[in-house]
Amino acid sequence: MTPIRSVAVLGAGTMGAQIAAHFANAGVPALLLDLTAEIARDGLERARALKPDPFFTSDAAALIAVGGFDGDLKRIAEVDWIMEAVVEQLDVKRALLERVDGARRAGTIVSSNTSGIPIGVLAAGRTDDFRRHWLGTHFFNPPRYLHLLEVIPAADTDPAVVERVSHFADRRLGKGVVIAKDSPNFIANHLGVYGVAQVLRALESGEYTIEEIDAITGPALGRPKSATFRTMDIAGIDILVHVAKNLNLELPPFVTAMVERGWIGDKAGQGFYKKVKSNSAGGGRSEILTLDPKTMTYREQQAPRLASLEAARSIDDVGERIRTLSNANDKVGAFLRATLGPTIEYAQRVAPDIAYSTDDVDRAMKWGFGWELGPFEIAKAIGASDVARLSDVAPPFQGRVQTSDPDLQLLKSAKDRQKVVRKNAGASLIDLGDGVLSVEFHSKMNSIGADTGQMLLAGVKEAAANFAALVVGNDAPNFSVGANLMLLLLEAQEGNWDEIDLMIRGFQGTTQALRFADVPVVVAPAGMTLGGGCEIAIHGDRIQAAAETYMGQVEVGVGLIPAGGGTKEMLARAVENLPPNHPDLLPYVQRVFELLGFGTVSASAAHARQLGFLDEADGITMNRDRLIADAKALALERVREGYRRPVPRTAIPVGGENILAALKLGVHLARRAGRIGDHDAVVGRALANILAGGALPHQTTVSEQYLLDLEREAFLKLCGERKTLERIQHTLKTGKPLRN
Repeated sequence: MTPIRSVAVLGAGTMGAQIAAHFANAGVPALLLDLTAEIARDGLERARALKPDPFFTSDAAALIAVGGFDGDLKRIAEVDWIMEAVVEQLDVKRALLERVDGARRAGTIVSSNTSGIPIGVLAAGRTDDFRRHWLGTHFFNPPRYLHLLEVIPAADTDPAVVERVSHFADRRLGKGVVIAKDSPNFIANHLGVYGVAQVLRALESGEYTIEEIDAITGPALGRPKSATFRTMDIAGIDILVHVAKNLNLELPPFVTAMVERGWIGDKAGQGFYKKVKSNSAGGGRSEILTLDPKTMTYREQQAPRLASLEAARSIDDVGERIRTLSNANDKVGAFLRATLGPTIEYAQRVAPDIAYSTDDVDRAMKWGFGWELGPFEIAKAIGASDVARLSDVAPPFQGRVQTSDPDLQLLKSAKDRQKVVRKNAGASLIDLGDGVLSVEFHSKMNSIGADTGQMLLAGVKEAAANFAALVVGNDAPNFSVGANLMLLLLEAQEGNWDEIDLMIRGFQGTTQALRFADVPVVVAPAGMTLGGGCEIAIHGDRIQAAAETYMGQVEVGVGLIPAGGGTKEMLARAVENLPPNHPDLLPYVQRVFELLGFGTVSASAAHARQLGFLDEADGITMNRDRLIADAKALALERVREGYRRPVPRTAIPVGGENILAALKLGVHLARRAGRIGDHDAVVGRALANILAGGALPHQTTVSEQYLLDLEREAFLKLCGERKTLERIQHTLKTGKPLRN
């Protein structure tokens, strides 16, 4: 399959600039064009200022060149893929595409990122070669973070072009690709906006508040925290109205009134919610007001009180939770029967016209809107007897069905094949096939406790006896949020120092077992990979990280230091390539001190590589669904290369008193300048002592075990600090750090 090596994006608006940014994230040079080079440059700069950041790293923007249509359109003859992303107006798009047809070279892919204009209509009148290489490629906003890419072939599109784009988008851009039919608003927006219309009608009835609806339609239904109205504010209520118009969906009059007043969401400063300066004591703070659609005024927020919703929080399985809520004999159940039921029924009715399978419908809603279950999966979860009351869901229809790639969700398919070797409450050992064993975490938030450590050690032992390699990873959104702080807090409050000492020794023993295993260990982090989770990752033979991996050792936030080998490992990495008796260790040690002392977390896997958590031999997977398969492939590659377990380091350079004095001076100056607090200084000095190798009289070398002992001693001492326990308590209660 001919690779796609370069792209041109026509239109430097919000979507166009961010699409170019994501191509740059994938290492693909992008030409970003607009009416003028200055407009294109401004669009790129606006993208660079966006939060969340559309770039993996700041230097990725160097892969984007800018230009104007008049002077630079001829440059599209140099690229492999031209993507139109200008304003959603048929005449504007067709006029530009006519110019593209004259400037492109034969065989170049051309696509449109339109969210609703028919793809076939846009290509009317174009040359045969253009139409054969023409299709829709609908990215969702923001394109870096939302997994879905709808690929929409037109009547004349060459199937090989569809396959080429789909393959590239999957593996290089990391997208979940769904082939959609050329129908208004394609799949996800079509069904998503229909569902929103049902919710807006429920709001119009006056029986529910905005806060109640957002409480129901967020995580309780397996959907994002932004739920319905916060999501609409982010996306833009004007966009909602535009998409609804394409579908001939009638929205309540108050929505039209909002658009007429310019209350279109975050970009206008107000929509269904509005942030204002608080008039309460201690001014300067902001508060969020909520729209009252009957009076078209903003009021203070009202906390929803929904008994069935509170009761359902204890139900972990999302399908069971939705079934329970839909049967509730209160306003939650009434709301879902009035909104979810018609949405499922509508999905069943229109699916044959917009998609090639019911699976594609479910994928589109999960990947495009962040639902845990798509509409057909929800119908199945609710059960036949309950579905009859909601809608009549037909079985999957026939058509061009996308076959499942065996590399997608490899861990899930292994479990479905009953390949679980052993398990406990915290983790499982799973046979991935081809001689590769996997350790999967499945505790709450994948926090690390004794049961997790036991299964990691069991995995190392089992792999050495009966397998060729070991992979550590899971399919959860986050690899691991770190150690089980509640257990640590309870032991510290009881003064069980020997027990805490055993806990630290046990975790250090686990990370060292991974590092010195008899078979290659590949760790596959994704999402939050924090604290102990990061320590596990950096002790594998190799890391295969998802592109969206947020990696860091954040123990300072709870008044501690990394003590599972993390401090030792980052110091050893920083100085291991220095010549013996290097005259100035300070810059290398200082970098580690700042990395750990500030609890720096990577913004992506590429950023983690810059920070030193990943090295050049480690891999990055763009498509999260392929992560375990890629980790397995890397593990087998290490076997073929003739893996040999590493030898423990016995000569790690440390600076002793000179380095310790320099680091402590930095802590002192930061405290005096008010950049850190008193307890930050205590933690900083403890960290400095480890990185200096203790109060040694001169520069020398030490062993890994020596540094592990310093880690453990510092951790134990900090556990005895009252302010450390206050920080742990605060974090457990609020999920946020305390600066005391």
